[in-house]
Order: sequence, then structure tokens, then C-alpha cells
Amino acid sequence: MTRELSSYHRGVAATNRATILDAANRLFLEHGYDRTSLARVAERAGVSKATLFKQFPTKAELFEATVLAAAGSPDGAFEEPPTGDFRSGLTTLGLAYVELLNRPGMTELIRTVIAESSRFPELRERVFDFGTLPLFAAVRRCFVTASAAGTAVVDDPDTASAQFLGMISTVVFWPRLLHGGWSQSDAEMRRVVREAALTIVARYGARTGG
Repeated sequence: MTRELSSYHRGVAATNRATILDAANRLFLEHGYDRTSLARVAERAGVSKATLFKQFPTKAELFEATVLAAAGSPDGAFEEPPTGDFRSGLTTLGLAYVELLNRPGMTELIRTVIAESSRFPELRERVFDFGTLPLFAAVRRCFVTASAAGTAVVDDPDTASAQFLGMISTVVFWPRLLHGGWSQSDAEMRRVVREAALTIVARYGARTGG
């Protein structure tokens, strides 16, 4: 009986968390960090303030969780690319990164992060650990796995991951963040990913023969 009750309460807590994060995401985008209060989020989510405070004691923690939830995979999982082909694995991950950057509201959310974090000490004190996101962690694992298999030589997978993702976001995302009219076709974005993968393979791919 106790186990069933515990499972029920965990389900309720998970549902409340998802509802709160969805409401917070909408309010942060509509009103910004400053004008979004925890009470307002609770009202939009249809939960009590006590329920919200239990999961997110401060607005900074709620904002961080909102950003990380928006940048994570919808079902909390990430399908790993096939191993054995370094360039193919990078391409698969790069295309998944493009999908993440193109999600509805992502540009506005990142713009809010940049605009608000310098104004509020509680945001500056929070650490946005994007490295824990399934996609970002998978990129790092791709380099580690390829290096262990001998198809790449990567001494610093963190730097290599940042280089790879940076080549993609510099073309696909940042111009859109700065210039609202910026757009690219799917074919153009796929080409950006292919070129980034080729560049990384040229730099880190293991060389065979003479």
C-alpha cells in the first residue's frame, strides 16, 4: 500500500513540475524575468504557491529549470548515434543540435537569458550546467568513444565539443538571435552541419598510413 501511494505521489509531483515549467516558460517569454513572479507562475499553472515553492524555492532556480527543460529532449531521453563512423556520428548529433536550436521559443528564451542575467544577482549566482543535457553529453561521448576506438585523437573532448557545436550555432542560431529576419533553408542548415563535421574530422580524425 505504501509503495503504491509513494508511486502515486511521485506521479503527481512529476505532473506538477511539468505544468509549472510550461507555465513559467510562457510567462518568462511574455513578461521577462523581472515581471514574472512565483505567485503568477503558480496561478498560471493552477497549483498552490506551496506546491511551487516545494519544487522551486527561488525564481532563479525556476528560471534555470525552465531553460534546461526547454533545451532538453522532449521525453527526457536522447537516441545515441551509431558508433564506428566518426563523421556520421557527428552529423547525426549536429542535426539534432539544429533541431534543438530551431524549437519554438528557443530564440526568445536564450535572448531572455542574455538580457536578464546581468541585471539580477540571483541569476548570476546560478550555474547553467548545459553539459548535463542529453544532447551535449552525447556530443562529448562521441569524441571520447571515437578516441577510444582509434578513429579520432581527442585529448580534450570538452573543447572539441564546444568547437563542433560552435561552428553550427555561429551560422544557424546567433545571426537569428541578433537579426530577427535571418532564416535558412533545411538544405542550408544540413550543409552547415556537414561542413562542421568534415572540419572536425580533418582536425581530430585519426590518420592512417604514411
